[in-house]
Amino acid sequence: MDALYMLIPIAIGVMIVIVIAFIYTVKSGQYDDLEGPAHRILMDDDDPRIPHQPTKPQPTNPLDKGQA
Repeated sequence: MDALYMLIPIAIGVMIVIVIAFIYTVKSGQYDDLEGPAHRILMDDDDPRIPHQPTKPQPTNPLDKGQA
């Protein structure tokens, strides 16, 4: 019985620490994006995510538009 007088406050203290740690992780955004890292593993890093369109050089002089 004497052991319960020591174990119950220790258990309550550990529970309070765990709840505070959980609240801190939720507020810091730890659980905001759970699927992003899983999808990022499947993406191929060699392929660009946004295809780049070839661009024409812009004329510096407005009179050069027809000469290019």
